[in-house]
Amino acid sequence: MSTIDSETTVGNRVQLRTVYPEPRARAAQKVLDHLDVHCRNFIDMSPFCVLSTTGSNGRADASPRGDPPGFVKVLDDRTLLIPDRPGNNQVDSLQNIIEHPVVGLLFFVPGMNETLRVCGAAEIVTDEALLAPLSVGGRAPLSGLRITVKDAFLHCGRALIRSRLWDPDVRIDRSSYPTYGQVLADQIAGANARSIDADEDEANRNQLY
Repeated sequence: MSTIDSETTVGNRVQLRTVYPEPRARAAQKVLDHLDVHCRNFIDMSPFCVLSTTGSNGRADASPRGDPPGFVKVLDDRTLLIPDRPGNNQVDSLQNIIEHPVVGLLFFVPGMNETLRVCGAAEIVTDEALLAPLSVGGRAPLSGLRITVKDAFLHCGRALIRSRLWDPDVRIDRSSYPTYGQVLADQIAGANARSIDADEDEANRNQLY
């Protein structure tokens, strides 16, 4: 039995609106069905975004995507193209997209507290001519995500202001948290932290593209 009192949980939209007042009109008015000049400029400046997907079984996933600013290409005011760079080949996001193509994107620009939110329908493309302009060091991505934009809007900066995300004074001492290898060695029986960290260092140096 749940330890949460059912009377304190919210189970439908009517109950939700007893907790939160109606939004300002501009919250809905700012949502665009295309990428205007401000959205396009934001994406051109962004070196990092988070891609959210959901499989047909309801399993949700959020995956980071990063490259030099402008790595997400704006093909037109309703179409984006995102390169899929080398990773662990688990392809969670891509499998979800095959099953359920609706995706969400959250774009960040270092130093800006506002973020850009984009929702759309994604498809996996492998056309060499389409992917060639996304090459780095002569290496084209194995695939890309072509996203047809349904909604786009600028999100206010309060979350990043509260978190002080860009404030150098709140950066942690990296030694206060275990290395990637040390974490995995604690989680995977028989794994060797030093070997994992060496593998990651080599991949970070030579296998980014």
